[in-house]
Amino acid sequence: MKRKIILASTSPRRQGLLQQIGLKFEVIPSNYEENMNLKLPPKKLVMKLAEGKAEDVVKKVKEGVVIGVDTFVVYKEKKLGKPLDEKDAYKMLKLLSGKTLEIYSGVCIIDVENNKKIIDFEVSKVKIKKMSDEEILSYIKSGEPMDKAGSFGIQGLGAIFIERIEGCYSNIVGLPLYNLYKNLKKLDINILKN
Repeated sequence: MKRKIILASTSPRRQGLLQQIGLKFEVIPSNYEENMNLKLPPKKLVMKLAEGKAEDVVKKVKEGVVIGVDTFVVYKEKKLGKPLDEKDAYKMLKLLSGKTLEIYSGVCIIDVENNKKIIDFEVSKVKIKKMSDEEILSYIKSGEPMDKAGSFGIQGLGAIFIERIEGCYSNIVGLPLYNLYKNLKKLDINILKN
């Protein structure tokens, strides 16, 4: 039996990843207010934020499977979300230049009819090349960093600054597909048969 899949995110990158694997879904945006300042370790915080997004959307539906996701960048225990403005983007990119950082994604899947919930997380590492001021400013001028956690996007122009990655590529884009697949299977939803 096909289940209604609901993505609690307006992120074009997350939608693109679900389309890439052929999943039929609808989008219902979450109004959950993320609080990046909660004193929690990254894996606990990213799962809490993903759960908050999914729970918010569950209140709006009567059936289906809701997927909530949150992604942020961590460097030396510092959590980096989307930049506030160009000055903030510059600060972040200067900080990350030449460093290895971690990208955390929390995934919360709620089966509305069966009242089941799975919360999990994924972490990947990314090594950023040493960037000159000119490169940073040109990249900011492109506009790409402005809606990306940590101020860079691996699937766009930002890819030229990435020396290597370790772990799940789709996690770095914003939705760990393997993690999603294995957890949907636990709820008897097989993407290959959906």
